Amino acid sequence: MIQLRVVTSAVMLLAVFGVSSTARAQSECGNPFVNHYGPFDYRTATKENLALVERVHFTPGVETMTKPATTTHANMAADVGYTLHVFPNHHRALITMANLGERHKTDQPPGAKFTVDCYYQRAVLYRPDDNVARLLYVQFLGKQGKQDLVLAHLQEAQRRAGDNPVSIYNIGLVAYDVGAFDIALNQAHLAAAAGYARKGLEERLRKSGHWISPPEQPASAASASVQ
Repeated sequence: MIQLRVVTSAVMLLAVFGVSSTARAQSECGNPFVNHYGPFDYRTATKENLALVERVHFTPGVETMTKPATTTHANMAADVGYTLHVFPNHHRALITMANLGERHKTDQPPGAKFTVDCYYQRAVLYRPDDNVARLLYVQFLGKQGKQDLVLAHLQEAQRRAGDNPVSIYNIGLVAYDVGAFDIALNQAHLAAAAGYARKGLEERLRKSGHWISPPEQPASAASASVQ
């Protein structure tokens, strides 16, 4: 279980983003803002831009790691890497790159220009407001046992989620998966308070013995909220 700790803003930002965006851009992970084509935000890219890349470099066979597109099985990560250089926060390509790392039992899959961790770093640096990419990174960091970074990115995701109940709930699910049960519990409470109906996270917390009911709302506050 990961215990929730208070991380100061300065320390958290240093852990999440490094010394500065410029320094990160010049690091071993390269600059995600520069590419011969794009780069484009995966969430808002046009269908034409997506198709131009995916139909050549991120086909269903590449995504499932069963049939290379322009490479071979030995260096299929080159196809996925090409996709991630055009769309640094391409959610499905990030997952596939991580899966290739696991398949080859290496931090840098054959054919990839950078490590798996670098591709996640590039994604969250390129679009810090993309909580899906950030939570995928949290799951990866959890498997790596990097608990400090797990907490830092979860807290950043919380900050960026605002009052969106779906984002709040999804952060809780990922927090549970990586053993950050205090954060998972907090997110479950927040989601319920926001009127989110799904109870799967609460059920998982109950079964694992981590559920604590939220404190009852004072009668005065309850009546005020009804008015």
